[in-house]
Amino acid sequence: MHTVVEALQAIDRTIKPGIPREVPVFQSAGSRAAEPIEACSDSPPFDKALMDGFAVRSQDIQPNVTLRVQERLTAGQVPKLPLSPGVTTQVMTGTQVPDGTDAVVRVEDVNDPEAEELTLSISSLAAGRNVFHRGESMQTGETILKPGELLEFPKIALLAELGVMSVSCFPRPTVSVLATGDELVPANQQPGPGQIRNSNEPMLVAQVANAGGIPQPVGIARDTEEDLREKIATGLESDFLLLSGGVSAGVLDLVPKMLAELGVQQVFHKVQMKPGKPIWFGLRSANPDEGTNACYVFGLPGNPVSSMVCFELFVRRAMARFQKVGGMDLEPLQARLTQPHLVKGDRPVYHPARVSIAGSEVTARPVRWVGSADLRGAAEANGMIAFPPRSDSYEADEFVDAWCWFQR
Repeated sequence: MHTVVEALQAIDRTIKPGIPREVPVFQSAGSRAAEPIEACSDSPPFDKALMDGFAVRSQDIQPNVTLRVQERLTAGQVPKLPLSPGVTTQVMTGTQVPDGTDAVVRVEDVNDPEAEELTLSISSLAAGRNVFHRGESMQTGETILKPGELLEFPKIALLAELGVMSVSCFPRPTVSVLATGDELVPANQQPGPGQIRNSNEPMLVAQVANAGGIPQPVGIARDTEEDLREKIATGLESDFLLLSGGVSAGVLDLVPKMLAELGVQQVFHKVQMKPGKPIWFGLRSANPDEGTNACYVFGLPGNPVSSMVCFELFVRRAMARFQKVGGMDLEPLQARLTQPHLVKGDRPVYHPARVSIAGSEVTARPVRWVGSADLRGAAEANGMIAFPPRSDSYEADEFVDAWCWFQR
């Protein structure tokens, strides 16, 4: 049986980044940059006004001063005259300011903006006020996008500002989600005797989307070789396939057998942890002659909290590597424990927890949780704490490894 560290190392060795592709910048949201992008021009490309008002030399702004208006510019117009002592130019937000400008007086600080000779309601103005200087945002040749960075809407706007119309991206992985088990019914159906609703599918779909993937639900596979083979084959068409259930040691745990028949090679099976011990990981290599793509397969335990924890520890890391994202954001936080906690058993326990981040201080509190089927307890959590086994209890104010799945 592998340790958690050994399992993570095996994932790191196995997962290869997706093949970059050129994508129109308007369709790149949610993808990761594959190449660095440098600014091809200064931004802003000229000194411009940040306010509607009047371009001035700050040294001219003194008590009881009057200024002569030499030009009135609207957006898109270029000044024809530089500023000279005692002279101003009316500008609008975003307008290029004349040479010699080092500040802009707000239109609200002018007694009569329509007058040719202006009087001001202010007696001084600091140099640089209300002016956005050329290159202040970015300069030609400056790296503005690094490989692995997430393309979110502010970065997309920045690329558009520079005239970048396409970008090389690591693709968002497609991730099939397949639940297995005769006891499952879809979440919108009333369970019969001995049946339960399929909570794993919506949970894993949400986790996949949160991790930057494109979830593709496959439904429920019954515990028969025929149904498993058909639905697993469908799931293998994606970059990743997540199965829940069928990977333990029960009579009907047929998933590993069906995966092997469909060409998926096992990388590891079972990890020394709680919950999540039965986790299975493998790879179906690409075979161009047969028209099959590479697919990374995780067989997750059927109990929902086990699947949840295994996704956050292992699948999220694998998806990040596929998109060539550095692992630092997946590393645990050093958190101060807010209450005592006793660990039972001889395996590390990944206990659902409330994790709080306030500045540089991180605290973690284990939620009341009775085991891997207890979704109610896990729903109170926004992360988890790693508790290695030991003979005595963990005490309040000790530091532990914790993960924060989301802030709340």
